[in-house]
Amino acid sequence: MPPGSGLFDEVNAFAAQTPWLHGLMLSYARYGILLFVAFLVTAWWMSRGRGSRTMAALLLIPVGAVLALGVQQVVIQAVAEARPYTLEPNALILIAKTADPSFPSDHACAVGAVAAGLFFVDRRLGWVATVGAALMAFSRVYVGAHWPLDVVVGLAWGAAVTVALILVLRGPVSRVVDWASGSFLRPMVLAAPAQG
Repeated sequence: MPPGSGLFDEVNAFAAQTPWLHGLMLSYARYGILLFVAFLVTAWWMSRGRGSRTMAALLLIPVGAVLALGVQQVVIQAVAEARPYTLEPNALILIAKTADPSFPSDHACAVGAVAAGLFFVDRRLGWVATVGAALMAFSRVYVGAHWPLDVVVGLAWGAAVTVALILVLRGPVSRVVDWASGSFLRPMVLAAPAQG
């Protein structure tokens, strides 16, 4: 059994005792990622009035998420960890079974990347997204799709890659944003009207 399988059993037992939560958890485990798209759109709107470095950080968030997910695929295939429903056939499973490996979680990686990156745009939005990311991680275990370690590593990896990317590339990307603010792209990167 993978590390954390005991915690999976505890979450699974909690799921069995809370059937009233099944629909909500299943919906969030499947479609909660759309909330993070809404977070990014909100952050883009906010960033237009906060300068080129903030806009640069925002633009790097989806790049970081895609990069983290891409590199993670190598780990997923190399580790080839079985899903909980493969090793624990008596567990309560609320989600459709898939044949792909379990470790680390792609959902957790993506939301971890977005939540961590949003702190560079707006701290309050970052905290709200962090709560949403933690709930996504929990829901993926609750529905039986992942082991706890899968989601913890996914969150951490997505966050680490995005934060590193922002710290390294925010300066150069902010110069591109400065250039764009003087072009036809101005409404996309700057809220204030042109001066002069």
